[in-house]
Amino acid sequence: MAYDIPTRSGEKFDSDDESQILDAIEKWLDRDVKDKVLELEHADAYPYEMVEQMKTLGLFGATISRAYGGLGLPSSTYAKIVATVSEVWMSLTGIFNSHLIMAAAVERFGTEEQKQRYLPRFATGELRGGLALTEPNCGTDLQAVRTRAVRDGDDYIIDGSKTWISNGIEGHCVALLVKTDIEIQPRHKGMSLFLAEKGPGFTVGRKLEKLGYKGIDSAELFFDGYRIPAKNLIGGEEGHGFHHTVGGLELGRINIAARGVGVATAALKAATSYAQIRETMGKPIGQHQAIQTKLGDMATRCHASRLLVEDAARAYDRGERCDMEAGMAKLFASESAMENAAECMRIHGAYGYSKEQHVERYYRDAPLMCIGEGTNEMQRIIIARQLMERNPV
Repeated sequence: MAYDIPTRSGEKFDSDDESQILDAIEKWLDRDVKDKVLELEHADAYPYEMVEQMKTLGLFGATISRAYGGLGLPSSTYAKIVATVSEVWMSLTGIFNSHLIMAAAVERFGTEEQKQRYLPRFATGELRGGLALTEPNCGTDLQAVRTRAVRDGDDYIIDGSKTWISNGIEGHCVALLVKTDIEIQPRHKGMSLFLAEKGPGFTVGRKLEKLGYKGIDSAELFFDGYRIPAKNLIGGEEGHGFHHTVGGLELGRINIAARGVGVATAALKAATSYAQIRETMGKPIGQHQAIQTKLGDMATRCHASRLLVEDAARAYDRGERCDMEAGMAKLFASESAMENAAECMRIHGAYGYSKEQHVERYYRDAPLMCIGEGTNEMQRIIIARQLMERNPV
């Protein structure tokens, strides 16, 4: 079945282009995704057919420049796509978002040879992957990574492990953060980022079971004498991996925030609908003040979250530093998803607790956004530091 994602009408992306793209995404979700979510969710099954459809839609090249075969979408449009997909099944966004953060690292910081070699294949989804940062004893503190790369002629030899890597099983490669110099201070100057394709010495461990975020594969990765060509060092120079990674996390946090908007909105819509159907004391529960106050807060959280995401995405599109804006959006939207999911379940009562409904899925999916791409506790610190840096006394 064909999926008609329009190409951009001109050099300048406009609102008509965006409307057409979002319309195509919504038709796909309605036709081929909505009715299959619960089955795949409960089985924790990888959505192979949907991945093929996402290739056709161009989602694996959504933010990759047109010069390399992508759609070249601004992050503001991309964030709306993520929110729209997340309303239906958040897991799908992880399959193409982790991939696009990897692609962004290559496009923003890679050599021209790396861009020509990888970006066209990333854009079609022929070659898919993600970001390999987290280690068993290293999460938020990326400078504590222990995976090591040692130069050996025209290659590097890599040893170490990563965990909680999205697309680790079904993907073909990862942007791999390693230490190339363990002695240098500050520590971030000893970090480098490689584009690592699967091969001898690069093995995949077990699939990690999760509370929510089902369907997408989260895995352990092991590197034992893994030999990788020096030409796969992103940017061609050691010591810039931390900078390359942090730059990608801005887009990642905007994505997480957009997911929060999607889940929060799905919970609001479900609660609003149910409140008009379920009756107590001779009238729909939506006519009781106790429910109305919940719906009012839920709607406000959704709208505020959406505006914060738009603000961060526009700053990213302008090429500005936006760790504070992305952090604010991620913090508020993820907490909004948590609160809306909980309120939606309360409004639904026992039906919200049932696995026959989507409500309990929102409740399980929401916590991930408060943890992924930097915990919300860390976002508060980033926001505060940036606030003082931008407003010195």
